[in-house]
Amino acid sequence: MALGMSEELLPVFVPIVVYWVASGIYHVLLSPKDEHRLFPKGEEEAQNLATRRQVIVGVLANQAMQMLLATVIFMVTGGEKGATVDAPSASLLQVAGQLAVAMLFMDGWEYFWHRWTHENKFLYKHVHAMHHLLIVPYAYGAQYIHPVDAFFGEIIGGFLSVFISGMSLRTTAVFFSLLTVKAVDDHCGQWFPHYNPIHRFMTNNTAFHTVHHQHQGMKHNYSVHFLSTWDLILGTYLPHSVEERKGGGYQIRTAKDD
Repeated sequence: MALGMSEELLPVFVPIVVYWVASGIYHVLLSPKDEHRLFPKGEEEAQNLATRRQVIVGVLANQAMQMLLATVIFMVTGGEKGATVDAPSASLLQVAGQLAVAMLFMDGWEYFWHRWTHENKFLYKHVHAMHHLLIVPYAYGAQYIHPVDAFFGEIIGGFLSVFISGMSLRTTAVFFSLLTVKAVDDHCGQWFPHYNPIHRFMTNNTAFHTVHHQHQGMKHNYSVHFLSTWDLILGTYLPHSVEERKGGGYQIRTAKDD
């Protein structure tokens, strides 16, 4: 069956809409509530080395690049390899299997790419250091990364995950949207231990990634998306805990603080 233009572009545009909607929920609806903050109010401006304007411009530039590249790739390969329309349609079990395969591959890809950008001095200085200008992360800063980081980490890793799993275009849109929501949550700088299933049940969560943005965690917690498996296997996991902060909100303590 021939693919319509709208379906071919679902994996391109849906995750971008999801990014700004999710960021808006955290920033506008949830961020003003001090009782959920991992840092005292005003710490973003006090510690971060990039302004909010620079972050917004950087994110929009990255998303424009991703839209252009992804559109070309899906227009060329959408009906031939990688993301395809299932005929007959995949069952829910098959879709779940495809998502699981893609997530496992993406987790491994991102771990080793992310770790390399820290351990290679040239890559860190000229590429990955841009993201670490956000010492106190916030939701819409999740995609404030260097274009090289975006290309090799997100774009190449994402399309290889789709190709290997054999998922349809619609499932690809869901997969990329899940990656987007998780990235926004990881950078939100807030803690919801009772209401957010990611914070309650997953070890790779906002606190896990916030530790990585701090000086003592720079060489730890490289896992980016769903699991912390590679950090646990390769000894780069930094134990930490989230405690209530005197005066309201939460604070993170690591094994290096003791």
